[in-house]
Amino acid sequence: MTLADVTDVSSIDRLSFDIPWSKSSYDYEITDSEHSHMVVLEYRKQDEMPFWQRWLGWEEPVTRHIVGYGGLWNVGGEAHISTIAVHPRGRGRGWGEILLAGMIQRSITLRASEVVLEVRVSNDRAQNLYRKYEFETERILDAYYRNNNEDAYEMHLHLESEATARFQRRYADLLTRRPFSNEYSTVPRPPVKRQGFF
Repeated sequence: MTLADVTDVSSIDRLSFDIPWSKSSYDYEITDSEHSHMVVLEYRKQDEMPFWQRWLGWEEPVTRHIVGYGGLWNVGGEAHISTIAVHPRGRGRGWGEILLAGMIQRSITLRASEVVLEVRVSNDRAQNLYRKYEFETERILDAYYRNNNEDAYEMHLHLESEATARFQRRYADLLTRRPFSNEYSTVPRPPVKRQGFF
C-alpha cells in the first residue's frame, strides 16, 4: 500500500466497517510506523486496443482496481492483523483468502512466531476462513467493538515448523486455484520517514 492507494482503501473501509479508519491513520501506517506492513489487492485488467496499435507493437494498457486491503503490525515476534477487507462487490471470489494468505506469508518472512487477529463473534464467514488456515480461538474479548459492544474472538495461528509447512502447502494450492502475483510477502518494507532534525 502506498499513499496513492489511500483514497481507494478508505472507500472500501467505509463500505466495510461502521467505524472506519481515518485517512490520517492510513498515512501514518504507511509512512511513520516501523511496525506496520500494509497491503492492497489489485485486480488488473488488460484493456482492448485497436488492431493498428497492436500491429505497431504498442503495449496494451492495463486498468488497475484496488479490490481489497489489509495490514499487520509486527511487534516482538507477533504479527497482528490489524485490518482486512474486500470491496462488497468483490466478496465471494476468494480475494479475502488471498489477502489473508499474503499476510500470513509476510508474517513468516518477518520470522513472527504467531499471527493474531480479532473477529466479531457473529462473523461466521470470516471465522470459517481463519479456521481453514488453522487459527484457533484463544479468548473472548468482551464488548470489543465500540459501535455495538459486540464481543470478539481473539484468534491465533502459531507458526511452529509443522504449521508453517502445512500453510506453505495450502498457499501453493491457493496459487494453483487462483493464480496471483505476490509482491507483498517478499519485498522489504520501505523505510519510514523520520521526524525531527536527524
